[in-house]
Amino acid sequence: MSAPNKSYDPVEVETLKPEEIERMRDEALAAFAAADSLDALHEAKVAQTGPTSPLALANREIGALPPHAKAEAGKRVGQARGAVNKALAARQVELEAERDARVLVEEAVDVTLPYDRVPSGARHPLTTMMERVADVFVAMGYEVAEGPEAEAEWFNFDALNFLPDHPARQMQDTFFVQGPEGTDESGSGVVLRTHTSPVQARALLDRELPVYIVCPGRVFRTDELDATHTPVFHQIELLAVDEGLTMADLKGTLDHMVQALFGADMKTRLRPNFFPFTEPSAEMDMLCYVCKGESIGNPDRPCRTCSSEGWIELGGCGMVNPRVLTACGVDPEKYSGFAFGFGIERMLMFRHNVEDMRDMVEGDVRFTRPFGMEI
Repeated sequence: MSAPNKSYDPVEVETLKPEEIERMRDEALAAFAAADSLDALHEAKVAQTGPTSPLALANREIGALPPHAKAEAGKRVGQARGAVNKALAARQVELEAERDARVLVEEAVDVTLPYDRVPSGARHPLTTMMERVADVFVAMGYEVAEGPEAEAEWFNFDALNFLPDHPARQMQDTFFVQGPEGTDESGSGVVLRTHTSPVQARALLDRELPVYIVCPGRVFRTDELDATHTPVFHQIELLAVDEGLTMADLKGTLDHMVQALFGADMKTRLRPNFFPFTEPSAEMDMLCYVCKGESIGNPDRPCRTCSSEGWIELGGCGMVNPRVLTACGVDPEKYSGFAFGFGIERMLMFRHNVEDMRDMVEGDVRFTRPFGMEI
């Protein structure tokens, strides 16, 4: 900065000339107008209004003027700086308004969309159904028993009185994991269990009598996947072995289960049949839960659910074959037992009018969600 002069020296105060002040002002205004963002405007602000800006340096030179010239020069510089600050503030407002308008578009929130973007799930209805049926028997004093899905052929067939030439033991009906040569001492093969009945044999071998168990689980058969069949499905099976059990106990247990699941007015009936592991054996039917038997011989009220027969086949049952008791080390002269089993998929189709079994295995949440999150 130059020292004060007694006489006016235009060389030392070239920057204070009116045309120079106007040029500095116009450059500053142009820089602000050219700024297309708040960041660019900030850079222009530092360059045009900061301590090293042209107008700031010119303002310092006022001290070099003689006293009679300072007022005029100060007024000129002050007006220029005021115009620059006003233009800066105006451009700041414009750019902030543009930014806010852009944010409203780019970061818009559609308040009509669901607030919770995490899709709600649901327990699979097959799981819920198995647990619901098991709870019916747990309330009666039964225990839940489980077994391996890859099962020894002896437990799956031999212990349950399936003869070596039984059709179910052929590869076209059963998934074999390992052939009869096996790895155990008995030479038994390994299969994917075709029913939950092997759990019955394991329970009789592992538990003390009397035995009251219910066995839910997944089973495997070489069926094609279609509307009514699937190679992987679920069963639930019951076994009761005690002294003095009869078919009357079996019938009463079946009635209680059906009434607990379908209503207090439901009934069951037994039709003679054959199963290797029960003797005598029967097919269990339950009264049609839709027409309650009123469609029988009534053409005016046909029933699609039971085909106007009045009854729906639910599963197989019977008294435990003495050969099964003997194979599991139980004295058939002292103990007797009953057992029954049915498919969970079939039960689900009855209760909820599911027409295609493939819907249960495809994993589409649109199928499972309507059943809710029952625990």
